[in-house]
Amino acid sequence: MAGAAAKNSETIGQTRDPAAMAAAIAQLTAAFGNRIVTSAAVREQHGNTVTWIPNQPPDAVVYPQSTEDVQKVVRICAANRVPVIAYGVGSSLEGHVNAPFGGVSIDFRDMNKVLAVHAQDLDCVVEPGITRKQLNEQLRDSGLFFPIDPGADASLGGMAATRCSGTNAVRYGTMKDNVIALKVVLANGEVIDTARRAKKTSAGYDLTRLMVGSEGTLGVITELTLKLSGIPEAIAGGTCPFPSVEACCNTAIHTIQAGIPVARIELLDALQVRACNLHSKLGLRETPMLFLEFHGTQASVAEQSERFGEIAAEFGGGPFTWTTKPEERTKLWEARHHAALSNFALRPGAQMIATDVCVPISRLAECVTETQADIEQSRILAPIVGHVGDGNFHLTLLIDKDDADEVKRAKELSQRLVERALAMDGTCTGEHGVGQGKMKYLMAEHGPAALAAMAAIKRALDPQNIMNPGKIVAV
Repeated sequence: MAGAAAKNSETIGQTRDPAAMAAAIAQLTAAFGNRIVTSAAVREQHGNTVTWIPNQPPDAVVYPQSTEDVQKVVRICAANRVPVIAYGVGSSLEGHVNAPFGGVSIDFRDMNKVLAVHAQDLDCVVEPGITRKQLNEQLRDSGLFFPIDPGADASLGGMAATRCSGTNAVRYGTMKDNVIALKVVLANGEVIDTARRAKKTSAGYDLTRLMVGSEGTLGVITELTLKLSGIPEAIAGGTCPFPSVEACCNTAIHTIQAGIPVARIELLDALQVRACNLHSKLGLRETPMLFLEFHGTQASVAEQSERFGEIAAEFGGGPFTWTTKPEERTKLWEARHHAALSNFALRPGAQMIATDVCVPISRLAECVTETQADIEQSRILAPIVGHVGDGNFHLTLLIDKDDADEVKRAKELSQRLVERALAMDGTCTGEHGVGQGKMKYLMAEHGPAALAAMAAIKRALDPQNIMNPGKIVAV
């Protein structure tokens, strides 16, 4: 620990150097001209904007157009010991894009191209600024799609950096399962390729998995090779009401255990269904509900849907209403993706605080029902929605940020949620990531030895602590 403290005294630590920042901005301006912006409004847009974590804007924003541009930014920042924060579209929820020590935000708006599609190999190569919707629009004619769907139209670079997940994870996995290789600019400006396009390898350390989920603290992603999937012949989607959230969870568990290859299985509690009705005009019964989707042939999705309906009936659920009509499924899943925003209809003017945990699927029903009771006792308006096929669920806390007592109760509720998940051998975050917001829980989740190993990796790859400092692990 003494050695770490001594090392930390040579890095950014808890200070910012205005002279060094001014020198870096001057050099970046000479190199990038009007592609560097220092206006207050733009800088604030590149700090945290979606949760209760305060906005901490960078000192400047640069818009690179190539890996070489990113190298140039990083080398200038490294020479001046100035932080570097990678920025996609800013949809992350735990303060990932904040600049607590100032620095330069690298906005990948202009690096949004599909570089190659290898249809026979079921993969593609993209720049980090392209969003998942943009990618799938360009892939449609190939009969392929990228299945990871976190709801927000996030950038692919940001999705990899936060190891995101989403509604399709129960069938297609998470980002860690769908990133084949990365091109990364390290803290010293060197570029590495973490892997080749081969579907598997035993050659050395798995640098791809190290970078996926590192939240920009180990390097800046400038290129991604992604696994693709075939667009299913048929897709069936629908809704199934239940008498309780526990019945929803138990049905989800038994559906997975029965081997039914469900693509999506999403939980909405009664309050969340009400919000979706108000916002998206669905007209659903305001009771706990599962939204589902099955992928396959016409015959297989019909069989899967019927089998699910039988399981749901065993837990008092139903009827399961499903359709293969694209327009009806689109309306349903748009409502699910807008679930967080729809909650404002429940309390206009409130601030929305989103948080998530994940537990082993066998503990899901217990965790969700205990959380429901905790919400009621806390007197907080907090709809529940979750990717229950893999044990991951979310709370959206709607609070008055000017009510100190309410904020206190909401923060305590959020902390108990994490403690409950950890006690059930779960995790403090299934897909939102750590950022600033959940750093305090990593010691309880991983223990001191694992956290020290993370810090050692960080120091080895980023000895000056310029890569998104103040996130995940303190060094």
